[in-house]
Amino acid sequence: MQSHTKSTTLRSRGAMAAAVTAALAGSILTAPSVVSAAAPEGPGQGSCKIADDPSWSGWSNHEQVGEKLAQIERTSGGRVDVEVVGKSAEGRDLYSARVGTGDKVLLVTSAIHGNERTGTEALLNILKHLGSAGDAQTRKILSEVTFVAMPMTNPDGGELNRRINVQSWDDTVAEFPQLAGAPRAWYHRLNGDGIDLPGFDLNRDFNPDLDYVPNAADLPGRDTDAGFFLAPESRATRDVYVGLQAEKGGVDAYIDLHHMGPCNRITGGEQDGNLINVTLDYPPLGVQDGAKYKAEWPALDQDKSRRYALTVANGMLEKYGSQSKLAAIGRYLHPDAREYAGQGRSAFALNGTGTVLFEVRGQQDDLGQKQSGMLVQSVQTGIQSLIDGLADGTVDQVEGDDFFDLPDYGWDTTND
Repeated sequence: MQSHTKSTTLRSRGAMAAAVTAALAGSILTAPSVVSAAAPEGPGQGSCKIADDPSWSGWSNHEQVGEKLAQIERTSGGRVDVEVVGKSAEGRDLYSARVGTGDKVLLVTSAIHGNERTGTEALLNILKHLGSAGDAQTRKILSEVTFVAMPMTNPDGGELNRRINVQSWDDTVAEFPQLAGAPRAWYHRLNGDGIDLPGFDLNRDFNPDLDYVPNAADLPGRDTDAGFFLAPESRATRDVYVGLQAEKGGVDAYIDLHHMGPCNRITGGEQDGNLINVTLDYPPLGVQDGAKYKAEWPALDQDKSRRYALTVANGMLEKYGSQSKLAAIGRYLHPDAREYAGQGRSAFALNGTGTVLFEVRGQQDDLGQKQSGMLVQSVQTGIQSLIDGLADGTVDQVEGDDFFDLPDYGWDTTND
């Protein structure tokens, strides 16, 4: 394995932000002041119409995330510990924030795709709440669960409001001279989202062999294969995971926060015809629940991942009610043959972790202020539901196969 980045605390950071996001308990983050087209009423729950060139300046940028984390750490009285666990390809700090001392470990990452940051705002809220609340439920959670959040794992892409990071192939070869003359990895792009700068899709750069060192013979690879840990951002995430494994004996659960298209509508059930707000998924490891991996990776437990995803859905439905707009939840499109071993959620699942994908409707800059705030609240509630389920053990009392009863969705053709 490449040497792990030495962590440094944020306690000595300079000026703190004057205000921090609202507490989680019963409230949501003050909605980002995103300027975009209002969502007029249409079939079902609103319309998926979005602005052609909306503003995204209301979302927390990298500097603001650092300031807010430092403020949360300071006001928590030692309950929240924030560390710099690495540097991005362009040299920005990669943050990890930890709260709780329990034996059950939940790791959550957001914004591995730089333009998908609803989860960033949700994680800041959760950290603030867990760091300051004194109620009995919070005390129980902190004693049972160790919660670790990486709110912005692709800050370079985030600064450009694009999916991929910023990293040339020449810089990659300079980091790994053994790759000289090898073809580029299949998930390295020469540009992304209209910006003429190269980079990696970080969500393909993971390998279940957590000690893997890039090897020229493995390049360029295929979309179904494991990745190569070529980017510093994915290596830092790996290192946080490995550190928790070593300390706690394993990582029970991992949540990967993403965004999806804005124009999908639920088919069937009480939410039929409504725009779907959140979809959930378990690891995409091919046919028969990843059967081909089980000889080499016997810790893989797809049913556990489905139980955890269902716990998220159940918690959201219980809080909001099955007819609420906030309860427009379904299964992410997951054909049996879908296979992405290079995603972090797949690599960690092969190491025994139950992993859950969140896909939130729309990109961060697609929707107006009201809908963005609603989606932040949905993500917070979903994460909190898994935290609660780990703390009280109910994650192991649901039937994993019931996950398949969550609604499907289809593309909204009314705006084609």
